[in-house]
Amino acid sequence: MSVSKVNYRPKKGGHKKPQAPKKGSRINWVLMGFGLSAIASLSTAIGALLALSVTQTPLNQVRLTPEEEAVFNQEETLSYSSLNVPNLRRPINILVLGVKVLSTDIPDYPETNLGYHPLVNSFQGRSDSMMLLRLDPQKNEVVVLSIPRDTRTRVRGVGLTKINDANAYGGASLAAESVSDLLNGVKIDRYVRINVQGVEKLIDALGGVDFYVPKDMRYTDHSQRLYINLQEGQQHLDGERALQLLRFRYDAYGDVGRVQRQQALIRALMEQALSPRTVLRIPEILSIIRSHIDTNLGTNELIAMAAFMGQKSRSDFQMVMLPGDFNQPEEGELSYWLPNQRGISRISQDIFGVQPDYFYTSNTNSEPIAPSRVRVAIQTRDADREIAQSVADELINSGYNRIFISNTPYNEPISKTRIVAQGGDSSMAARVRATLGVGEVLVESTGVLGTDITIQVGSDWSMED
Repeated sequence: MSVSKVNYRPKKGGHKKPQAPKKGSRINWVLMGFGLSAIASLSTAIGALLALSVTQTPLNQVRLTPEEEAVFNQEETLSYSSLNVPNLRRPINILVLGVKVLSTDIPDYPETNLGYHPLVNSFQGRSDSMMLLRLDPQKNEVVVLSIPRDTRTRVRGVGLTKINDANAYGGASLAAESVSDLLNGVKIDRYVRINVQGVEKLIDALGGVDFYVPKDMRYTDHSQRLYINLQEGQQHLDGERALQLLRFRYDAYGDVGRVQRQQALIRALMEQALSPRTVLRIPEILSIIRSHIDTNLGTNELIAMAAFMGQKSRSDFQMVMLPGDFNQPEEGELSYWLPNQRGISRISQDIFGVQPDYFYTSNTNSEPIAPSRVRVAIQTRDADREIAQSVADELINSGYNRIFISNTPYNEPISKTRIVAQGGDSSMAARVRATLGVGEVLVESTGVLGTDITIQVGSDWSMED
């Protein structure tokens, strides 16, 4: 994608009095996968990182004031082996922000006379994507919580607004405060802001990514030189075409549908980044990471994270979405993702260890939810109702009666049935798998919205079973 890039460095300093972000053409798209895949790719090159000047100094491009630094948890994150190799000593929560800034987003930015709005090398502006990454050495798992950019919440000093406004009003520290408030006080240890300028380069440095594009995607915006033209099907995406996939949000599910595609691409990128062949690409990857991220992570922490993630298998990665639902806006009103407080209390306790509020008690140590209460969606290739009904019949015979056969096909050809824990409950999905006798359990939010479990039927399912 050929785009003129204009260098711009934001001014240093602390919080200023909130000023409304300048309105302009905005495209909401996802950058989180690239930051996570970049971190994962480092796991294959710890030696290369150790060869760098290893220091505890944060890798910030935008310096934080003492007040901003105080927002983040100051408790030590690392321990060291006898060889002085850093390891994670406790769970660490990292807020990952994807930032794309156009010239129209910067107040008083000089006119360019280019005839369109160029990308600007800046970390200012609204965050287009937001995730909270948790690396937990005690549970030996990695959890990615996706937070839709349209989530309605209260931002300190601003009021009730979309959560993606926080970075524009007060940078990474205000964004961290807003996420912590939303999640009942979850402590944020570090942040990573990923600049869009390096996304295309990073995917190309990884050698592209093999991915099944779930549907035809077409969209044109001459004002930003945005031209999306992708066809459904399995293909090898280079950086430019992967960006087209991630910038597309023009369907019925809007930003939430984009988050689902994001999670699917993250998994593909991370599995590829953890491949030994990535070692040969480390110098180029490191160069891109150093140039296009702003973070208060230190090099030692990055090494420890890379080592931890490099030891994980596919089943050790969990991806969940902030519980909520769309609002029903009247004409002219804004569209929001409305948080579900009960669901948030559950994930805050079960994933992040925050004590529940007064009206919620975790089900973690209680009896499993009865099959009759589990909401199950079934997806097949070309919406084949005969196959879907055979799966439904098997579940009905085992007491599952809240079953929905989706009219939306899952056309990616898969050999193994996927039992997607849409609500994040892996034990519930495991019980469904035991009932069917086939498939693999995935904890992610790529299934049908509003369900607990989505079954994406693969070729391992036989109607004769």
